Amino acid sequence: MFVVLQKSVRHFVRSRNVLMYGTTMLLKEEAVATLKRFDIGEKFSYLPALPKASVLIPLFVRAGRLHTLLTLRSQELRTSAGEVCFPGGKKDPSDQDDVETALREAQEEIGLPPDHVEVVCTLFPVISKQRGLLVSPVVGFIEETFNPTPNPSEVSAVFAVPLDFFIREKDHYATSGVAGVIGTLHSFYFRDPASGTQYHIWGLTAMLATLVAALALKKKPEFDVGFDFVDPLTFFKKLLHKKLSKL
Repeated sequence: MFVVLQKSVRHFVRSRNVLMYGTTMLLKEEAVATLKRFDIGEKFSYLPALPKASVLIPLFVRAGRLHTLLTLRSQELRTSAGEVCFPGGKKDPSDQDDVETALREAQEEIGLPPDHVEVVCTLFPVISKQRGLLVSPVVGFIEETFNPTPNPSEVSAVFAVPLDFFIREKDHYATSGVAGVIGTLHSFYFRDPASGTQYHIWGLTAMLATLVAALALKKKPEFDVGFDFVDPLTFFKKLLHKKLSKL
C-alpha cells in the first residue's frame, strides 16, 4: 500500500511539473509572438541625432503569471536618485546598437549576463523629460531562477512585479497638468511581498511598464492611458514629434 502511495505521489508531482512547464512555455510563447509585432525595426532611423539611452524590460514567468524586474536607483547617483527604473543607461560609443546598450547596462547594474537574455523586440523610442535623452525600450525574457547581484553604486534594490499589476486600477494614480508632461502622469504604489517595502513607480517607467503589460497580456488597462493599444505606434510617433519640436 505504501509503495503504491509513493508511486501515486511521484506521478502527481511529475504531472504537475509537466503542466506548470507547459503553462510557462505557452505564456512565454504567446507574449513573445505578440510583442514581436511591435518591434520598430528601422522605422525611426530618420530621427535626428540625439543623446541616446536604452532600458531593458526583463520578463519572466513565475507561478503562472508574467513578471518584470525593476530596480531602485542608489541615493548616491547624481540623476534620478532613489527612483524606480528598469535597468538601463546612456549609450556608450562602443555600443553597436540600442540592444547592446540595454544588455550592457543590465549586466553592470544587476549582474545579468547578456547571453542569459532572449531579446524579443525594441519598442518605440521615447524622450526622457528629466534628462533629454532618446530612450529605447528593449524587451527580453530571462530565466525565473536569475538571482540579481546589484551594483551598490548604482542600484540599492531589485524587485519583481507581476505584469498584470500595471493594468489594474487598484494602486494606480493619475495626475494631469504636470509641468513638462504631455498628457497624464501615471504612477503606481507597489508593496513587495518579499521585503515588505513599498515602491513608487511613476513617470516614464510606469508608462513603459503599462505599455508592455497591455501588449504582452493583450488586455486593455482598467484606466485611461490615452492611446489605442491596437495601433500604439501612431500615438508614440505623435508624442515623440511633439517633444522633438520643443527641444
